[in-house]
Amino acid sequence: MKKALMNAEILTGHSWQDELALLIEDGQIAGICREAECPADYECENLDGRRLVPGFIDTQVNGGGGILLNEAKSLADIATIAAAHRKYGTTAMLPTLITDSWETMERVAGLIREAIATGMPGILGLHFEGPYLNAARKGVHEEVHIRTVDDRFVDLVTAGDLGKVLVTLAPEKVPTTIIRELSEKGVHVSAGHSTASFDEMQAAIAAGLTGVTHLYNAMPPMESREPGLIGAALTCSDCYCGFINDGYHVHPATLKVAIAAKGLDRMMLVTDAMSTIDTQATRLMLGNREITLKDGRLTTKDGTLAGSALDMTSAVRNAVTLLDLPLEEAIQMATAVPAEFLGLSRSHGLIARGYRADIVCLNQKFQVEKSWIAGQ
Repeated sequence: MKKALMNAEILTGHSWQDELALLIEDGQIAGICREAECPADYECENLDGRRLVPGFIDTQVNGGGGILLNEAKSLADIATIAAAHRKYGTTAMLPTLITDSWETMERVAGLIREAIATGMPGILGLHFEGPYLNAARKGVHEEVHIRTVDDRFVDLVTAGDLGKVLVTLAPEKVPTTIIRELSEKGVHVSAGHSTASFDEMQAAIAAGLTGVTHLYNAMPPMESREPGLIGAALTCSDCYCGFINDGYHVHPATLKVAIAAKGLDRMMLVTDAMSTIDTQATRLMLGNREITLKDGRLTTKDGTLAGSALDMTSAVRNAVTLLDLPLEEAIQMATAVPAEFLGLSRSHGLIARGYRADIVCLNQKFQVEKSWIAGQ
């Protein structure tokens, strides 16, 4: 079906355009033209002056709609997570598996494999956050499941049937030969839950590591004579940094420093969202531990942060209100930047001819009113 979205402000690149029609055909953006020149065979939809932006891309989603990925048992559970975040503008995501047993890793990989094979809307692949981490910076990851990487894991993530695969690991705990092998076989490797030194990070980056998971969290602070993981991340021009912009995980001033050092084109918003998204729940279980939501924070009984209650619309909004960024730049960190990180910069993250029609319609209060994934 051919569809024309009209009477909207359209974010094209870094600027807003009006009096244009956005043309969608066969799941792609067929073009952008003046409204008066809209082809007669397109079905027109009047958006009453609302805004159209690229669909948000979230590379770290632990759960949503009452489902934690670690507990997912069916394709319906995966669909529930995707649907919960779609309400907040996320049209593409990497469901994220928190450190767990091999059996759980295989089960969840099987579900994502099926989701990819059937073309489930919104699912790009799978993010393994662990279990190859440093127990000294484990956060809420269960230490009993933190272990050494082995060949069966490499075989699992390089088989080519899981879509886009992201692996968060501690570079000091994984040989650079494995990092190189993963990278060369198309896996995106990110550093997190780590005490890696500056030199260890440099070696991992040279081997193919391209990301840092929730910058500043679960890693030592940068010091004057030991820049460490953070220093390596901020000084490497090719390294992308995800960050949780909920006002709790990182102070806004600290994030402003990182943005000033890296530039917007290497900083990407992530939610690290747990299962409470799109529910009224104030409690969830992570393994045998109870996680409580209070005043916007998810914590264990001892006060340890456990993921977030953040959605991507709020993350973008916070980039404007907490980080003093223009809306266009805030949106870039939720769209074009993660698309580039995942190697999707020619198909996702922009409203432009030939790009996938993953689009979000926002009202003037920056609330999601409608979304399209591949034009649907």
